[in-house]
Amino acid sequence: MKLFLCVIGMVLIIEGLPYFAFPEKIKSYLMKVYETPEHTLRILGLVSILAGLGLVYLGRH
Repeated sequence: MKLFLCVIGMVLIIEGLPYFAFPEKIKSYLMKVYETPEHTLRILGLVSILAGLGLVYLGRH
């Protein structure tokens, strides 16, 4: 459970850094994401999930 909490904490730190450092650029980036077709976003999400699973697999073995 400690490892899980550490991982969640690190994810929140990494996710929060761009919002803290570049809030104006994040707004323009989010507008681009809003205009991106849903199909493209789903593919990007799937690729991210698979990459994350691959990294977890490599890190655990």
